[in-house]
Amino acid sequence: MTGRRCCHPPRLHLPGEHRFPTPRLPTQTVPPTGRRLLALHLPRLVTEGLGPGPLLAWAPQGARRIVVAVDPLAEALGLRPGQALAEAQAIAPTVRAVLVPPDAGSGPRVNGATPAAGRRLAELALWALRFTPLTAPDTPDGLLLDITGAAHLAGGEAALLARIIADLRRLGHEARGAIAGSPVTAAALARVGGGILAPGTESAAIGPLPLAALRLPPETVASLGRLGLRTVREVLAQPRAALTRRFGAHLAHVLDAATGATSPPIRPIRPAPDFSATQDLLEPITTREAIDAVMDRLLPRLCRRLERAGMGLREIVLRAHRADGGVQEINLGTGAATRDPAHLARLFRDRLDRLEPGFGFDRMALLALRTEALEGVQSGFAGAGAERRDALTRLLDRLAQRLPVWRLAPRASHWPERAMQKVEPFATVPAPAAAIDGPTPPRPVRLLRRPEPLEALALLPDAPPSMIRLYGQRHRIRRAEGPERIAPEWWRDAPTRRTRDYYRLECEDGTRLWVCRAGAPGDAATTWLHHGWLA
Repeated sequence: MTGRRCCHPPRLHLPGEHRFPTPRLPTQTVPPTGRRLLALHLPRLVTEGLGPGPLLAWAPQGARRIVVAVDPLAEALGLRPGQALAEAQAIAPTVRAVLVPPDAGSGPRVNGATPAAGRRLAELALWALRFTPLTAPDTPDGLLLDITGAAHLAGGEAALLARIIADLRRLGHEARGAIAGSPVTAAALARVGGGILAPGTESAAIGPLPLAALRLPPETVASLGRLGLRTVREVLAQPRAALTRRFGAHLAHVLDAATGATSPPIRPIRPAPDFSATQDLLEPITTREAIDAVMDRLLPRLCRRLERAGMGLREIVLRAHRADGGVQEINLGTGAATRDPAHLARLFRDRLDRLEPGFGFDRMALLALRTEALEGVQSGFAGAGAERRDALTRLLDRLAQRLPVWRLAPRASHWPERAMQKVEPFATVPAPAAAIDGPTPPRPVRLLRRPEPLEALALLPDAPPSMIRLYGQRHRIRRAEGPERIAPEWWRDAPTRRTRDYYRLECEDGTRLWVCRAGAPGDAATTWLHHGWLA
C-alpha cells in the first residue's frame, strides 16, 4: 500500500502541553476594520549616502563582527547581510567596510560627516507627511503611513504606492512597499517583496512568509526553527497556550497583529492637525516673493475652514517641503484664538526669512495644531472693551515673535518659591483656595528666586535678629514682626528640607526686608536667609 504524504506541517507537542486530541475548528476570517496601513522597507538605508561602492556596513554583535547592510555592487560580488565580516572580506577583499557604531542613534559614519541612518529615517517620515498626516519611522529601516481615507487623493492605493516608491527612488533610496490592514502585516510583506492585500485577507497572505519577516527576536526564530517551524503558517498551526508558555506573550501579540486579529497603533512623528491647508507646486519655488504669494493663498483658505467650524487657532505651523526631501517648519502661537489672515500674515512676515529653500519648495502646508471655539462677532457690535482686548492681543502676539511674553499668576502652594508661576498673557488660572488658618500675611513686593544667606545676630535663639550683615553691609534692626512659621510641603519636598521662621524687619535706614531662619532655634545647623524686599 502506497502511503500518501500530507502537505500540512506536523502538529508538534511542545513541552508542557497535554497530549489530548484537539478538534479541528473551521477557519474564521477576521472581519476587516477599514484601517489601511502602507509600510515601506528601505533595505539599503544604511549604505545609501556613504559614497561610492562597493561597500558594506558592519556592526559588532557580542564577540562577532556581522555585516548588516551591503550596496548593490557588493551584493553582486556575493556579499549579503548576516555574514561574518571576515568571510565577506575573504570573498571580496576590495570592498570598503564601514563600521556602524553600537549606539542606535549615531548611525554609520565616514570621516565623521555621514548623517545617521536613524536621523535620515526621521527626515523621510516628515517628508511622507505630504501623502498622509499620520506617518512614523519603523526602525531600523522602514516607514509606516496610515493612509485610511487618503489613497483616493492619489488615484487609489496602487497609484499611491507606485508614486511613493518612485519619489523615494528620485531621492536616492531603494524601497519596497505593501498595504494591509495591520502595520505588522504590511511591514512583513514589504520586507519580502511588497503587495497590496484586500481587507480581511491578512491571515491567508501572511501564512507562507518566513518567521524572519515578522522581526521576531533572533533567538526566538532559531528556537522555532529547531522545532521544525520556519513559516508563519506552521507556527499558527501550533497550540497558542504552549507557544505562549515557552516563548512569551510577545510572540502571541505579533501573531495576532500579523493575521489582522489586532491592529496596533502607530506613533506618528507629528500629531494630526485639527485643520490644514496645503498647496502642491508644479515647479519648486525659491524666492521670498513666491513664498509670500503661496502664503496669501493658504492663510485665507485655512481661516475660512476655521470660520465654518466656529473655531480659532492658538498654535499654527508652516511646513515647507523641499524638492530634495527635506522639511522645514515654522511654529507660531497666539495669545488668544484668532482666524484673521492679515494678523497671521503679519506674524509670519519676519519668520519666513528663516526658510532655506535650497533647490526649492514643492509643497507648503499650514496646520492648525491647537484650536479653540471662537464666537463670531458682528462688526460694530464688539464694544470698546473687546476692541481694546483684541488690540492688546495682537500687540502681544507681535512682541512674542521677538522676546518671551508671560505674566505671573498665583499657584496653590504655601511655600514661597512656588507661590507664583509663569503663564500665557491671557491664560485663565483659578485662584488658589483660601488658607484654613486665615489670610496670608503681607508678602514682599520683590521676591528672590532663591533665598540668599546672610549673617544675623540674635539675642536669644528664638528671637528675631537685632543686627544683620547683607551684601557686605551691616544693618541695625529698628523693628521686627514675626515669626511666621512655614513648613515644607511633605508631598513634594525631601525629608531633609527644614522648617522656616519668617520675620519682617525694618532697618535704621528704612530698608524693609523679609528674612527667615531655616531650622530649629538653637540648632547648630540653623541658617539665616534673605528672601525679599517689603514695600
